[in-house]
Amino acid sequence: MTMYDTNPKVDSLLNKPEWHEERKALRDILLGCGLTEAVKWGKLCYSCQGGNVALIFGLKHYCALGFFKGRLLNDPQRLLVAPGEHSQAMRQIRFTQVRDITERAGTLKAYLLEAIELEKAGAKVDFSEKRELTYPEELRSALERDPVLKAAFEALTPGRQRGYILHVGGAKHSSTRSSRIEKCLPDILAGKGLNGR
Repeated sequence: MTMYDTNPKVDSLLNKPEWHEERKALRDILLGCGLTEAVKWGKLCYSCQGGNVALIFGLKHYCALGFFKGRLLNDPQRLLVAPGEHSQAMRQIRFTQVRDITERAGTLKAYLLEAIELEKAGAKVDFSEKRELTYPEELRSALERDPVLKAAFEALTPGRQRGYILHVGGAKHSSTRSSRIEKCLPDILAGKGLNGR
């Protein structure tokens, strides 16, 4: 077993019973590639030269290794999947048992080394699709009626704006879209993302 510096936040995540062995196996591979470890967004996050490279996700039905710029990676084994239909950059490799990780350790390391090189080279994902989102009419009207809300919304990062647009627009009924806007107002005005993040 490899020994690493202890970090209480990291230890807390690693000691969770769900996906315990899988997290440890992935962590060994990630740290073996020379990445720096931290906890961000409640996940084990690994970076290189200050840039985020990968995350370990422990979800209900699987554990995953997520690549921040996964869309840019070569995927000869066709292992990478988008975590959601609106994901533009992140890609994951999913696992349901530790054996899947240990058997693919060499492949995972190759993907990680490519991700590290992309980060060192300053590679960027083209997020132009998010700028082309269609605002739900209810959100457009709310922004037009309230200049303070409009200024706060425009001050949000593009990712946070996208989150709100997709959240509001995901409702089928106009009344639900309006209700979602009302519930999101405090976070938008506070400069936070969806759900206060």
